[in-house]
Amino acid sequence: MTNPNIPPLSDETSTESDDTSPPCVLVFNASDPSGAGGLNCDVLSIASVGAHALPVVTGAYARDTAEIFDFFPMDEEAVTEQARAILEDAPVQVIKVGFAGSPENISAIAELATDYADVPLIACMPNLSWWDEGKIDLYQDAFRELLLPQTTVLVGNHTTLWRWLLPDWASEKSPTPRDIARAASELGVPYTLVTGIPLPDQFIDNVLATPQATMGSEKFERFDAVFAGAGDTLSAALAALIATGSDLTGAVSEALHYLDRCLDAGFRPGMGHVVPDRLFWAQSEDDDDEAAGDESTVPDIFEIPFNETKH
Repeated sequence: MTNPNIPPLSDETSTESDDTSPPCVLVFNASDPSGAGGLNCDVLSIASVGAHALPVVTGAYARDTAEIFDFFPMDEEAVTEQARAILEDAPVQVIKVGFAGSPENISAIAELATDYADVPLIACMPNLSWWDEGKIDLYQDAFRELLLPQTTVLVGNHTTLWRWLLPDWASEKSPTPRDIARAASELGVPYTLVTGIPLPDQFIDNVLATPQATMGSEKFERFDAVFAGAGDTLSAALAALIATGSDLTGAVSEALHYLDRCLDAGFRPGMGHVVPDRLFWAQSEDDDDEAAGDESTVPDIFEIPFNETKH
C-alpha cells in the first residue's frame, strides 16, 4: 500500500524525464575526504538501490577515518545557487538532507524545500559530539524550527534523537521510539525512524514510528566494530528507495537490510573506524584468488544492467 504522505510522481514530472532514466534524489551534505560519510556515501548508496544522486555541497570536513578535526561550511548563497541550478533542469523525486553545516545553510535549504513542498524530504540528524557545544545548539535549534516542519521522515540514532528532542526526559526508562516520534510530531514530522536501540544479547532494534503506532521494526545482531557513515548510508538508501516508488514501510525495511549488508561487508581503509561497503553486491560471493589471477576468467568490462543495481 502506498503511503499517502509519500506523494507519487505527477504526470507532468513523469513526462519531463526519460522513461529509462533512474529517479533523482537531491542531496544536501558535506564533502568527506575519508569516504566514510557525506556526499561520497550518499552517491554510492543512492546509485546502489537504483536512483541518481544530485549532490549539493554544504561544506567540507577535515577528517580521517577515526575522527573529525574541523569543518568548513559553504556560504548559504553557494548552497542555494547549486541547488537552484539543478532543480531548474532535472525533476526531483525526493530531497535528502544530511549535515547542512550551519544554521544559515539550514535556512537556505528550508526555503528551497518550501518551493517544492510536494517532494518528500528525508532528514538525517547525525552525531555532532565532535563539534563545539555552542555550534551544536545553534544548528539543532535551526533544524528544529526551520527544517523539521517540512520533513517527511526524520532519521537518527536513538541516543542522538533522545538528547536533542527530549532533553528534559526524567524517567528512569529510556524513551521509546513512539516517545521520540511524538516529540518530532509536535514539530511537524509525521514519521521518525529511530535506529540503534539497544536490546539484550547484543542485538539492536530499528523502529519506524508515529506518535500513534509502530509502523515497522527490524532487529539485527550488533557488529563487533565501530563504523563511520552508517546514518548517511541508511538515510540515502531510504530516500532512493522512496524515489523509486517503494511505499514507506517497505522502503524502510529494505534500506535497513541494505545497511546491514553494507556493514557486514565493511572494510577499514585507514587506521580508524570501519567504513560500510555500499557496493557489497558487486563483489563475487566466491572469493577465489586463483580464479581472479587468471586473466581468462576476468571479463574485459564489468557490466551492471542499467538501472538494475538494487542489491
